[in-house]
Amino acid sequence: MMKTQISSSHRANLGERAILAEAHSRKPAAPQPPMGAVHPFTQDHEIFAEGASADYFYKVVAGVVRTCKFLADGRRQIDAFHIPGDVFGLEAAAEYRLSAEAVTDCTVIAFRKGKLNTLAVHDGNLSQELLNFAMHSLIRAQEHSLLLGRRSAVEKVAGFLLDWAEKSASHSTLSLAMTRQDIADYLGLTIETVSRTLSQLERDAVIELPSARQIRVRNLETLEDLAA
Repeated sequence: MMKTQISSSHRANLGERAILAEAHSRKPAAPQPPMGAVHPFTQDHEIFAEGASADYFYKVVAGVVRTCKFLADGRRQIDAFHIPGDVFGLEAAAEYRLSAEAVTDCTVIAFRKGKLNTLAVHDGNLSQELLNFAMHSLIRAQEHSLLLGRRSAVEKVAGFLLDWAEKSASHSTLSLAMTRQDIADYLGLTIETVSRTLSQLERDAVIELPSARQIRVRNLETLEDLAA
């Protein structure tokens, strides 16, 4: 049987291809997009303070975070409660306008604001999330303004309960992450007024209060009427 003859030039070409293939396989991997750093915080721990340099923005992974402002007379105004999936702390200015604190034990991801463009280019989902965050923040600010503008404590508390029901796994049973004082500071009421209002709603058979942090809605239609 005749052996196939391979020319020296063909052998050289095969060798070059092998070298190039090996060199290609050793090419450094494409740089990975920068990722955020995961940080756990215990209940009531400060995440950032008002007036601090706004170098980072955050995404809630687990737990609940509140953003708030402390007034000159010592009062606290809570701007929002942030739940898993929410983004907070993304400022246009160089400093934070609000403080952020853990309502419960929570986990957040911190992203460096200076790398925002790079993050957005490499992560299309993040770009969409940031757009959603901007729209959600605008809507939330409008709704909170309307909530604060309601005339009675009952209207404010009913509106808050309906809003939190939308964020709960069950619309009929609310597990509150926040204290009565948190609710009062969010609604611009005193803690005594919040407690009295919840008790009145329970006496009127609109809600039940199995515990301090659990509320069961008995009459959703009446609650909606009160908040309207």
